[in-house]
Amino acid sequence: MMVGHVAPSGAARKFSAMHFGKIVLLFASLVALAAWTSNPRREGQQSAPPTVATTRTDGLAAWQQVYSVLTHPRCINCHTATNYPQQGDDRHRHFANVLRGPEGKGVPALQCVTCHQTANADSTGVPGAHDWHLAPFSMKWQDLNDKILSSTEICRSLTDRSKNDNRDGAALLKHNTEEPLVLWAFQPGRRSDGSMRTLPPLTHEEFVTATRTWVEAGTPCPQTR
Repeated sequence: MMVGHVAPSGAARKFSAMHFGKIVLLFASLVALAAWTSNPRREGQQSAPPTVATTRTDGLAAWQQVYSVLTHPRCINCHTATNYPQQGDDRHRHFANVLRGPEGKGVPALQCVTCHQTANADSTGVPGAHDWHLAPFSMKWQDLNDKILSSTEICRSLTDRSKNDNRDGAALLKHNTEEPLVLWAFQPGRRSDGSMRTLPPLTHEEFVTATRTWVEAGTPCPQTR
């Protein structure tokens, strides 16, 4: 009797083929699963839209929105070129002969915070917010005749770091987002007769969005006409 290679039976061959097929199928399934998990998109989901650069045109349009708020009485009344603040929508001189003082906070006998507390006093009509004061002369947004400065003039002053307390674009955005006196302009409370003070043409959220767009565009200013 010769000892040698014994050919597998038909049943053994069939079993081997089935076993090999299962291995191939399992491997293919694993490859497909790996490809699916590495793909950030899923059924019913969309990929994030591409980032679009903010253009100068976008920035100038946003600046005009910012300008519309800065020149509203709730803001410009404390951005005067004179030695006193203004009040009311007609921007008349502050009553009681209130004066600016050396730091924009009034004179020793009549400091701003003497009447203007940290919140609106609706019972008396006196507005209030933290650290109530006038903007410095470098941030005046009207001339000595109370004429509002042009969009170009205010934009150039606001972006001049020698005038704006050394604020870059990011700092200007932070100021418009968080400064208590800026926030007050959008929640100015009631007048002494109980009526509500008028609001700027934008909400605070819209104002911040416009400021952000302007900053992202590089704080462009309109050309002088």
